[in-house]
Amino acid sequence: MFFDLPAAIRQQCDKILHAEIKSVQHIGGGDINQARLIETQQGKFFIKMNTSSDAARMFETEAKGLDILRRTGAIGIPGFIASGNTAHGAFLLLEYIETGHRAPGFWERFGTALATLHRHTAIHFGLDHHNFIGSLPQSNNQHSGWVEFYVNERLQPQLDLALQSRLLGRTDAQLFEKLYQKLPSICPAEPPSLIHGDLWSGNFMVSTESQPLLIDPSVSFSHREMDLAMSRLFGGFDRAFYSSYEATFPLEPGFEQRLAVYQLYYLMVHVNLFGGGYVGSARTALKQFI
Repeated sequence: MFFDLPAAIRQQCDKILHAEIKSVQHIGGGDINQARLIETQQGKFFIKMNTSSDAARMFETEAKGLDILRRTGAIGIPGFIASGNTAHGAFLLLEYIETGHRAPGFWERFGTALATLHRHTAIHFGLDHHNFIGSLPQSNNQHSGWVEFYVNERLQPQLDLALQSRLLGRTDAQLFEKLYQKLPSICPAEPPSLIHGDLWSGNFMVSTESQPLLIDPSVSFSHREMDLAMSRLFGGFDRAFYSSYEATFPLEPGFEQRLAVYQLYYLMVHVNLFGGGYVGSARTALKQFI
């Protein structure tokens, strides 16, 4: 049963869990990491693994992000057990969450929980450490203003990557410069909010008690509309989620008109992670504001 769990990682897990691993099952759904369900006499655990050179740092910052979210008490977060690095790759070991069903009221609870999370604020936009979005480094240098943070720590680094790989060109760079000048008039001024940072349907779970849980965070103190924009990028969540959010923490008027300016960051991330298939979508979002 251990053909898909490297021996070095299995040995470390045996020591961490103080129990011999009895079985390992493949868990699908991840684009970047390999995920497994581990079963021991002490119970079930979730592990994900990666052999890239950044994997250990990636899992370390993910664990920090989970802890930051957990300490708010706003929403469910899987328990962290350990992370480690071996000659055969790095791993992150977490509590295993049994998946439940979205019973009536789930989406309302989720919207309220996210709004409650977003009430947690800080003096500056950013974070006290850098992290990752997917497998891409994400810089979190702190800034006093949202526009300065969004340009320097989000949009420009992604644009630089796309220019280096020639997925975008000089004309695109000129359009970004024009957008940067317009951002102060597009984004409403708000205090920094603690956000999940990569809030799409693959990054939340439903517990057996029909409670929402967040996984795979890319946290920072950012504009809260970033989470809502990302949640709308690939189909969106149930309408009740957004109604509940608005009832708890109303948005400034005009969110629909500025939605794409936040989605642009996530589209650029997809350009750099997955290639040219997302270039057209990124350009469309960009040109809405030029």
